[in-house]
Amino acid sequence: MTNDIAVELTAACKYYPTVDALHPLTMSVKAGEVLGLFGHNGAGKTTLMKIILGVLKPSAGNVSVLGHCPRSNQAHSYRTLFGYLPENVSFYEQLTGREVLHYLAKLKGHSKTQADELLAAVSLTQACDRAVKTYSKGMRQRLGLAQAFLGEPKLLILDEPTVGLDPVATQDFYQTVDRLKSGGCAVILCSHILPGVEQHIDRAMILSKGYKLALGPLDELRSFAKLPIEISVSGMSRSEIEHKLSGVIDDTEWSGEASGEGLVRFTAQTEKKLDILKRLSTSEALQDLHIQLPSLEDLYRFYSTRKQPVGEGINE
Repeated sequence: MTNDIAVELTAACKYYPTVDALHPLTMSVKAGEVLGLFGHNGAGKTTLMKIILGVLKPSAGNVSVLGHCPRSNQAHSYRTLFGYLPENVSFYEQLTGREVLHYLAKLKGHSKTQADELLAAVSLTQACDRAVKTYSKGMRQRLGLAQAFLGEPKLLILDEPTVGLDPVATQDFYQTVDRLKSGGCAVILCSHILPGVEQHIDRAMILSKGYKLALGPLDELRSFAKLPIEISVSGMSRSEIEHKLSGVIDDTEWSGEASGEGLVRFTAQTEKKLDILKRLSTSEALQDLHIQLPSLEDLYRFYSTRKQPVGEGINE
């Protein structure tokens, strides 16, 4: 494993007597990379995360995390470089938020000062001396994020990190992820809230029934899926648009024209985007033009309904 690879799995799998939780999986995550992990309930996401953390032993295959086997005798020496947020956070209910974070900071060999700074960063300063049992779901989630961020981790594994967070807290969370990423931290982010994740991940991996269906940058996943883009044009009539795009669009699906606002919407293939822009931009009537690429949600729907993984160029 090279120095810039934080996580590497080679044909790693997990089988139980009654269920195949994870079929042979080969993948890697680089330092300073954010991998989005997506899939339905039971897809194998939690199994994968537990194998990387060393909680589960794979039935076969090899796993290397920060250059070590996560279940080796030496694993304890580098687990302090992990940050982990489970889907359902749980703390000692009778302790205060400050006591919880101070205790966890001591376990990981970090200072109380950093713990207090993280409490402030997740907006828990005013509530930090209250018992955790009085915390709302959102406050517990913020405390969970604070403990995951302890010690500037080199590997961050986050399972549904924004559940229960308000929009401001969600934005603050992603800013912290972006900062850790820029410092070389590898991040595996599992979420069902796809719209907010898209702009913060470098690659996406989609699992279904223990199989890897797709893995790659969003641009490559879009290219393979060949899903249509949606184009909205203001100021031009439908007839003028059709004339400008004659010979470019063969099978345009018009989704309506709002004559009062002068807005026309239609779909086209992604590879025709630049040609469409060039032709429409020459019109003096053009007031505005917006192109909506297939979203992460569109891609997830496309790949999760496939029965076979995509080609090696996307699927590593």
